[in-house]
Amino acid sequence: MNVGFISLGCSKNLVDTEMMIGLFKDNGFQIVNNPKEADIIVVNTCGFIESAKEEAINTLLEMAEYKKNRCKYLVATGCMVERYKKELQKELPEVDLFIKFSEYSTFWKQIVENGISNVDNEKNKTIQPTSRGYVEIKEYNRLDFNQRVVSTGANYAYLRIADGCDNFCTFCAIPYIRGRFKSRKIENILEEAEGLAKKGYRELIIIAQDTTKYGTDIYGETKLAELLNKLSEIKGVEWIRFLYAYPESITDELIEVVKNNDKICKYFDIPMQHCSNRILKSMNRRTTKERMMKLIEKLRKEIPTVIIRSTLMVGFPGETDEDYNELYDFVKWAKFDKLGCFTYSKEEGTSAEKMKNQVHYKTKKSRYDKLMNIQQKISKQNLSKFIGKEFKTLIEDAYVNDDGELYFEGRTYMDVPEIDGYVYIKGSRELQSEIELNTFNKCRITEVKEYDLIGEYIR
Repeated sequence: MNVGFISLGCSKNLVDTEMMIGLFKDNGFQIVNNPKEADIIVVNTCGFIESAKEEAINTLLEMAEYKKNRCKYLVATGCMVERYKKELQKELPEVDLFIKFSEYSTFWKQIVENGISNVDNEKNKTIQPTSRGYVEIKEYNRLDFNQRVVSTGANYAYLRIADGCDNFCTFCAIPYIRGRFKSRKIENILEEAEGLAKKGYRELIIIAQDTTKYGTDIYGETKLAELLNKLSEIKGVEWIRFLYAYPESITDELIEVVKNNDKICKYFDIPMQHCSNRILKSMNRRTTKERMMKLIEKLRKEIPTVIIRSTLMVGFPGETDEDYNELYDFVKWAKFDKLGCFTYSKEEGTSAEKMKNQVHYKTKKSRYDKLMNIQQKISKQNLSKFIGKEFKTLIEDAYVNDDGELYFEGRTYMDVPEIDGYVYIKGSRELQSEIELNTFNKCRITEVKEYDLIGEYIR
């Protein structure tokens, strides 16, 4: 039988999906991208915020329509199932099997017991688990990440170094869904990274809910800087970046490693959420506006080419006009190279859900629009300083626009795939035969858009 997968939510969830793909593939299934061709459809859900839950339910109902034709089984997994399995079983009878991620140690057992692994109908033969055993999520250091089938293309792969979170921000349900912070052992991560490099992946994107806390639970101290240095020694890896570095946990050692190691992208993704000390305290964030300002100044002083990305939240319960104006001025001062913004979403089971002075959705939307409008201008100003400069660029695609012009699409060290912008290099028939996709090339920046760069190829 054929099996198709849909992965919703974050890159950390995607790694779970990739391990599921590997498990089915190792057991003789054909992996397909078109749900029309799938005998089994697996949807890995997200349950982080209300809009994600709505997307998950709509996706499950959409996939259930394929059961009228070829699809025989619909399986739901992931964060939303972890939170609401019993309710979903009642509300979505179209789904044949719900598997919480805390049950992933018995993932294949449940697949077998529910008859979903009956691949060969003519011989009535059921495929049994491979010698690698079950995908184990709960006991983190026993995972076989090498079973993964990477789904992000030819150039980059996510490298998940931990799961869960201990921060317990008052607006966030992740600790209640994914559990406490759990690091993987360094040797296991390095083994997986070496395997990815041998398969040709030249960019490794380190992910966890809080990468800067890596190692504290099993080694008694943060080990991110040490891990980055060891990963940089792997042959074939050219770019290493890490996402979600909490501001209070960025050490001098980590800054030095990023500064001095050529393979590590000069890029810090720092989720700051707000700058009002009153709101930060209410969010249970462990930093202050003053510390964050000092950190931004220090990073730019120590690493002149550093790119700083952050995420902010508007409309948190009790956020006044004064708090918001302080945040707006902070964004104007910080001049973030990249910035994401979210409106507060009331999440079941969190402390903030019960807080008074919930902000009206129209106010939240207005504050969001105003903040992103000023950031758009800041982004273009920041990018303008790159005009005339040369960059190592990973060329990943080529396309012809509506005017019939050929462009190559690529990324520099400043760009996280599917999050940040791109570099567009105007092509020609001559360049089409000269530039090979999925290779590093040099380009010179000639023009900028709000979030993207336009460049020319350098031979």
